[in-house]
Amino acid sequence: MSYLKRYVEEEIKLNMKISGVVLIVGPKWCGKSTTSKLFVKSSYILDTKAKIELANFDPYGVLIGESPRLIDEWQFAPDLWNAVRSEIDSRDEKKGQFIFTGSSTPVDKKDIFHNGAGRISKIKMYPLTLAESLDSKGIVSLNDLFEKKIDKLFYQNDKYTLLDTGFYMCRGGWPESLVDDRKLAVLKTKKYCNTLFDFENSPNTNFRNKKKDILMMLVKSYARNISTEVKKTTLKRDILENDSRNLDDDTFDSYLEALQDLYIFEDIEHWNPNFRSKTSVITTPTRHFVDTSIALWALKMSPSDLLNDPKTFGLMFEDFAIKELKVYSKVLDGEIRHYRDNAGLECDAVIHLEDGRYALIEIKLGDKEGIKKGCKTLNTLEKKLLESDHKAPSFKAIITASGMAYKLEDIFIIPINILKV
Repeated sequence: MSYLKRYVEEEIKLNMKISGVVLIVGPKWCGKSTTSKLFVKSSYILDTKAKIELANFDPYGVLIGESPRLIDEWQFAPDLWNAVRSEIDSRDEKKGQFIFTGSSTPVDKKDIFHNGAGRISKIKMYPLTLAESLDSKGIVSLNDLFEKKIDKLFYQNDKYTLLDTGFYMCRGGWPESLVDDRKLAVLKTKKYCNTLFDFENSPNTNFRNKKKDILMMLVKSYARNISTEVKKTTLKRDILENDSRNLDDDTFDSYLEALQDLYIFEDIEHWNPNFRSKTSVITTPTRHFVDTSIALWALKMSPSDLLNDPKTFGLMFEDFAIKELKVYSKVLDGEIRHYRDNAGLECDAVIHLEDGRYALIEIKLGDKEGIKKGCKTLNTLEKKLLESDHKAPSFKAIITASGMAYKLEDIFIIPINILKV
């Protein structure tokens, strides 16, 4: 399979101009190493016990090599973090010297003696979006919507179905799963997910002492509560109801931290527009995965299972669309937030750009009733914002899992398979 261009490449280029080390983090198998190799002249990969032992014994020696130099999976030798600071300080050329990649946080966080300020830039890398995997037709640009370059919109999209979206959700955005045979693609993703929680021989003792069955119960609980604002106490209770063992708060938090360290969960925070009214904004994060395929694997759901369970399909699709929008928004220097207030008004996604522009987005499967409900939500929230002297959104949109693309009054209806940055 040939290399597919990633949106994160431009972010890497920019950060190499301003920092000595670019740290790229993200889940295993999302393409960090492959993309990093585009920017380096030498590399050291901590992929064997011998290489890890050498890096721990002689971190400065591992840094020696033609620059820029890639140190892949650096977290297995955390003193590299401290060594690279001294190495950068000793060089005449201080920018663009190293790329570090990591698919988990360090083995022992207390060994990290400095935060890398001024020397290290951190970048989060995600699995492929549909635009990056060339599965999106790219007819609608998020940037063009913000720039108000799109007025009219109509695209039949009649060859694309809900089953197609279900497949992309189960396959995920893992580069190795991008094969033409759909059955094989999903199987590859399942095999990848099976390896995520095999910590028996992990060099990270924080993972090695975790019981796989409890980790899996937590992942399943997260999956059952995907795209909701469920609290940690509910997640813990969900586990206890399925297991007779006692699980105190500290133990639960350690399991949750282990999964966060692997970049599996990707919660989104609330959006607070600073209303002048007495409206109280709910602040609990919305629970999401870094890739929906992990949640579907945990619940053993296939594309056909999704079709037979529209409610679960809707929640899983919201998670899927949030990941797509998160990557696209990041390219535009934006971020994704979720809105819900104590009056019951909820908006699935608010894209907020650094320059203050924002967009209101609902996420629906694409049925008429869902689109009607989404339009009502968007219009109600916009009205509330304007009444509080908040500026109007750049655009309002409903992202759908299938169906036509069109404009309904001032709201864009956009199938997920035609969107791009």
